[in-house]
Amino acid sequence: MIETHQNLIKLYILHMKECDPKKCSGLRLGKSGFARIITRPSHLPKGTTILDPFAVKAFSPADKRDIERRGLTAVDCSWNQLEGELKVKMKGKHRCMPLLIAGNPINYGSIGKLSTVEAFSGALFIIGEETLADQILSKFKWGHTFLDLNRRSLLEYQKAEDSTQMIQIQTRLFQEMGFKR
Repeated sequence: MIETHQNLIKLYILHMKECDPKKCSGLRLGKSGFARIITRPSHLPKGTTILDPFAVKAFSPADKRDIERRGLTAVDCSWNQLEGELKVKMKGKHRCMPLLIAGNPINYGSIGKLSTVEAFSGALFIIGEETLADQILSKFKWGHTFLDLNRRSLLEYQKAEDSTQMIQIQTRLFQEMGFKR
C-alpha cells in the first residue's frame, strides 16, 4: 500500500503463478512493498477495479474515485495462456487498459502486451498519479522506457471524461501513429 499525496492507493496483484518468478514484475512489486500479492481470486477486496485485457469497458480517469476507495488490481498471468478471456472469474469492476506500447524486455514494442508493472503505471498515470506511476517503474532498469514510449498517449488519455472518450482518444492517437484497427 502506497501513500500518495493525501490519498492511499491500494495496489493488489492477483498472481496466477504462470510466469517465471525471476522475470515477474508483479512479484517484484510485491516484494518491494508497492503492492499486495494475492493468490486466490476470492481473496480480492470487494469492489476493487480489476485491470482485465478482455473487459468491455475501458479504464479512464472516471475510475479514480473507486480506486482511491477500493484499490486497483492487476492480474499477473502469462500472455501465452490467455485465449480471449481470463480463465478465472473475479468480482470487481473490470476495465481494459487503453492501447499502450510495452517497454519491457519480453514484449518490447508490442501493443497492449504490458507487464503487470506497466499496467499499474499506465493506470496510475491516467488517473493523475504520475509520481507513483514513475516510482513503481523505477524498480526496473527498463521502467523509464515504458513512459518514454507512451507519455504522449498517457497525457491524452488523462483528458478523457469516461470510457467512451477514452476509446475515441485511443482510436485517434493510433490512427495518427499509422496503426490501423
